[in-house]
Amino acid sequence: MDKFDLSLTLNGKSETRRVALDARLLDVLRYDFGSPGTKEGCGEGECGACCVLLDGVLVNSCLVPAFQAAGRRIETVESTPPDLLQTLNATGTSQCGACTPGVVMSIRWLLQHPEIAESVGLRAFMSGNLCRCTGYDGIIAGLEQALQSNAKKAET
Repeated sequence: MDKFDLSLTLNGKSETRRVALDARLLDVLRYDFGSPGTKEGCGEGECGACCVLLDGVLVNSCLVPAFQAAGRRIETVESTPPDLLQTLNATGTSQCGACTPGVVMSIRWLLQHPEIAESVGLRAFMSGNLCRCTGYDGIIAGLEQALQSNAKKAET
């Protein structure tokens, strides 16, 4: 199997690992770079469990060939600010945890693009993240609280 040196910035830290040429970003993040918070759900880009930020863009890492991440900046659920995690925990955003990493990353992206929340609606935006436990009420409550907190921070 052919390998190459993959250099990238992961959660603010420059990293290099030797990885398989045909590997998915999801797999190298979990197994080569030691970032196991990114989960595989469906492996087909349908469930959103593997969402990460790639140069600030929300992507399903199961669909991204690892070589496309060379020289780029990746943020995973491990780099989520503690105050956001506290907000999401307080509102019951997560239950079993299977979808949680992708939900958290989607919320982080939406907090950087609040205009999207207004134009498409919260439930429509979160429809790319499949959750089988909460019925989305906890997720939407957490997202609303996070958006309110974010708006208050922006005012100060």
